[in-house]
Amino acid sequence: MDGSNRSNLKVLGNYLRPYWRKTSIGIGALLIVNLLGVYIPLLIRNGVDELQSSFSFDRVLFYALSTMGLASLMWVIRMVSRVFLFGVGRQVEFDLKQRIFQHLLTLEPAYFAANTAGDLINRTTSDVDNIRRLMGFAVLSLANTFFAYLFTLPIMLSINVRLTLLALMVYPLMLVLVQLFANTLRSQQLEVQERLSEMSDLIQEDMSGISPIKIYAQEDNERQAFRKINDRLLSVNLAFAKTRSTLFPLLGGLASVSLLVLLWFGSDAIALGELSIGNFVALLIYVERLVFPTALLGFTISAYQRGEVSINRVEEILQTQAQIADETDAISMPLDRVTGRLVATNLSYAYPGSDRLALDQLNFEIQPGEMVAIVGPVGCGKSTLANMLPRLLDLKPGQLWLDGIDITQLKISDLRGAIAYVPQESFLFSTSIANNIRYSNPEIDLGAVEGAADRSQIRGEILTFPQQYETVVGERGITLSGGQRQRTALARALLIDAPILILDDSLSSVDNKTATEILRNLTQGDVHHVQENTQGQIQNPVNDPVKNPVKKTVIFISHQMSAAATADRILVMDQGRIVDLGTHDQLLSRPGLYRDLWNQHTLETLLTA
Repeated sequence: MDGSNRSNLKVLGNYLRPYWRKTSIGIGALLIVNLLGVYIPLLIRNGVDELQSSFSFDRVLFYALSTMGLASLMWVIRMVSRVFLFGVGRQVEFDLKQRIFQHLLTLEPAYFAANTAGDLINRTTSDVDNIRRLMGFAVLSLANTFFAYLFTLPIMLSINVRLTLLALMVYPLMLVLVQLFANTLRSQQLEVQERLSEMSDLIQEDMSGISPIKIYAQEDNERQAFRKINDRLLSVNLAFAKTRSTLFPLLGGLASVSLLVLLWFGSDAIALGELSIGNFVALLIYVERLVFPTALLGFTISAYQRGEVSINRVEEILQTQAQIADETDAISMPLDRVTGRLVATNLSYAYPGSDRLALDQLNFEIQPGEMVAIVGPVGCGKSTLANMLPRLLDLKPGQLWLDGIDITQLKISDLRGAIAYVPQESFLFSTSIANNIRYSNPEIDLGAVEGAADRSQIRGEILTFPQQYETVVGERGITLSGGQRQRTALARALLIDAPILILDDSLSSVDNKTATEILRNLTQGDVHHVQENTQGQIQNPVNDPVKNPVKKTVIFISHQMSAAATADRILVMDQGRIVDLGTHDQLLSRPGLYRDLWNQHTLETLLTA
């Protein structure tokens, strides 16, 4: 057995360990079943030999009822074993799905950019289902085969060694066949799972992008793309089925050969007086008992190959370590102690696999309650900077500070709890508008939801919907316009009493007048609350939420120059660097990128007026 197989068996053991009692009961039931299965042929042998010399209807009835009773008991106990072992398989399936989902939630966005949703879904469903079959059917089959041989062979040898060896001489060939086909079955199963992942990817992508498919009339192209993937899946499935259809009949045929051998040589042994008819019947029954588990070995191997491939695919997820995680001595920062002061010192970042710096030696300081706009051409690093602040990207220590503490040293939950972030893509869940807004706190009352909607300038439009706040927005908010989605996502962020608010071009689908009004609301009325002592040090929060209000620190990334002009200060970025910094008037007073962008904005406004 190679290292990979040993490793997979160890993983299987870990899956089963929490349910060792149920597994033991199921295997123990199989042990009893096989003991009864060994005893019944002996009972029949005794009956045949006894009735051959002295026939009695009462004895016939005794042996018939005894055999029927023991067979019925075997059936009941076998059902018990199936209930327990298949139940363990279902429980392992549940646990794995739960573990995978919980683990995926700990991974950073970069992992999901590198791994398609369809493949992850397929691993969580189809691969886990294969493992469930392995835990149930394969464990039951292997245990049954082991006990069948363990108890049957000694009895057969005690009856007649020569006939037993002749009847079982073909069985080693089965092991050779299994070894010859094992690698082929494993590789074909892996290819089947990969093709299933491709199909899941395409289905998910097309369902999410059905609008552009319709707009550009690409139904035929997508149909052909699906057909191509489906053909590949059909081909690998047929190849896998062909391999199994070749192996399993060979195993069954070889197992049946033993019956022919026993009939051939057993009849001679009876004629020569070496074997009684009762013992001959017992040997026939014992060989028949071994034919089924031996033939079933092929299906067990198939289930194991499927399970082994799926174990590797599932473990790839579970063994992936989160690149962004709390340090062992991470610092706790309660929300009421956060003022929102941000400092960057030579902040640099390059995406994995890229030689170009997305952020190149950024240095800035943002004061508590300050509203800072970040502008610049597409691809200059604005969104990368926005993702850095809540540590959605992995950064090195000593580059970014919150209230004087390196953010890599802070507990991630505390850091992200201090930041309300509205990204470029305004993702909404397929639920009501109210539930989307209150996502951070599902128990919050409708009044607070309405207040957040009012500040994000979406309340009036919500009230025009037939179901108002109970309107279901559909998958990804498809029933809302782009501007409505963005303002709903903004309301969700405003509902959080976070001292820092990041808007990453999240008002791009909102007109300039509405965007400016939203920003004015943020600078004038949106506050969070901390308590200070006489030395200005932050203390525990007070009961009165109106005391000591502190404005949110707002970082506003936008291409809307008129909205950005209302900010306290403006950072101008280009090619990953901060090329200018100042107020709107200061930046306009000197030549540079900002003035060029403003002039372009002014010209576009005149042309569209």
